[in-house]
Amino acid sequence: MVNIIWAVMACTGIIYAMLNGTMDKVNEAVFKGANDAITLVIALTSVLVFWLGMMRIAEKAGILRGLSRLFKPVVSKIFPEIPPDHPAMGYILANFSANLFGLGNAATPMGIKAMEEMKKLNNSATYASNSMITFLVINTSSITLVPTQIIAIRMQYGSQAPTEIVGTTLIATVVTTVSALLIDQFLRKRRELHSL
Repeated sequence: MVNIIWAVMACTGIIYAMLNGTMDKVNEAVFKGANDAITLVIALTSVLVFWLGMMRIAEKAGILRGLSRLFKPVVSKIFPEIPPDHPAMGYILANFSANLFGLGNAATPMGIKAMEEMKKLNNSATYASNSMITFLVINTSSITLVPTQIIAIRMQYGSQAPTEIVGTTLIATVVTTVSALLIDQFLRKRRELHSL
């Protein structure tokens, strides 16, 4: 549906520009937008490659395993339906670690694998389990220590201090994650009461 809306908007704009005699401005905007998009992708790619490399070094050095062991008791309490040694737990912890370093794109494949593993534990094929809902809530709000993609965008557009948002991003993501977890727990208890 969204594709249709975008196509209709683009066609409407082009037809209006043709009737209005401003097709040259549309062409100029298209090429400028394409140029800006490629420049932004290159800037984001360099930062993403750097942090993915750092994640790989952290993985080889055992830092990610250490983080996983550190967070495992907390994650086990948040996801009581998942057995501690189930593969879903590993993917959840890897996803959280990637999100912690602001690597949303790198976290996505691990998030998908975590959902696939949780689906195997889910008795209902039509409804998401409590663990799946909680994971989605945390993944969406995700605490971020280093917002690498936002820093890259700020660097691309000439920010004088691209890293000055680190503190506020950390505070904002902690508040949203804690709020999301509290709301999730409240709604989980409410769902359990209604199912009795």
